[in-house]
Amino acid sequence: MALDAELVAWMQTLALAGHEARRWEPKRLRLRLLSIPVRHARTGRRRLLHLAATAPFTTLALQAVDALARLSGLAAAPAPG
Repeated sequence: MALDAELVAWMQTLALAGHEARRWEPKRLRLRLLSIPVRHARTGRRRLLHLAATAPFTTLALQAVDALARLSGLAAAPAPG
């Protein structure tokens, strides 16, 4: 239980820097970001999560995932050309 609280706190600090969501309480964060409807898909060896485009905080969630990917060095390489 304590580990998930720590992970959420670090995620807020690192991925949501510069946004008011960085200071949201856990209940508000859960209701807005962690409850976005998703669909799981597998294609080949890849596993994908498709987030609902109509959810109000989908863009914020995608920005947070991109920020975490940049920090971890797992960001996608730019397309050639």
